[in-house]
Amino acid sequence: MAITLYEIVAAGDARISNNCWRTRMALAHKGLAYETRACRHVDIARICDSRRKGLPVIEDGACVIEDSWRIAEHLECAYAHGASLFDGEAGRAFALFVHVWLRPAVHLPAVQMLAGDLHDRLLPEDRAYFRSRQEARFGRTLEEMQADREGRIDAWRELLEPLRACVLDRPFLGGERPLYVDYVVFGTFQWARMISPFRLLADGDPLAAWFERCLDLFAGTGRAVDAFY
Repeated sequence: MAITLYEIVAAGDARISNNCWRTRMALAHKGLAYETRACRHVDIARICDSRRKGLPVIEDGACVIEDSWRIAEHLECAYAHGASLFDGEAGRAFALFVHVWLRPAVHLPAVQMLAGDLHDRLLPEDRAYFRSRQEARFGRTLEEMQADREGRIDAWRELLEPLRACVLDRPFLGGERPLYVDYVVFGTFQWARMISPFRLLADGDPLAAWFERCLDLFAGTGRAVDAFY
């Protein structure tokens, strides 16, 4: 039986969640068949355990697993015969560090720069819900958050220096081949590519070349979507 992946849907049936993209790439890495179920933002509380913040959720037979990190660990354990997501304990530790660090240090500042564009990409029935939650979280309107992003982008790009250093002399964060740590970071840039024409990475950035390599993985899984660039 195929795994079922529940993921956020936006206008035009676009699947834009950064965390759900992590899981999509992990499933492809393991070579697992899966089907998707599109969910609106307003559906999350019904689908997820109240202790959890959002999707993805997978159903794998009788198992229901929430949270992208817990899903990755489940896939690694349940499907040990497939390609490893972590390539050992050191790879798991590196991926967990990046998973914990990325959201507050990199992803949430990016959310603020793209907040208005993300709002406009959502289904109309999700927009009020999204606006109220994000404006309460950040204490500003979406328009205020997105204002003057051109003046903030260089400082944001400097936050990426630890990641940039990791791909100066190797193709992937995982080394010569991609591992789950690559998919953790890929999710943020794929999310941005699908919701906004504003480019987070500058031309010539080693991370931009890394991202292009990630888009090509698994027969171009990341490219086969409706994106702005």
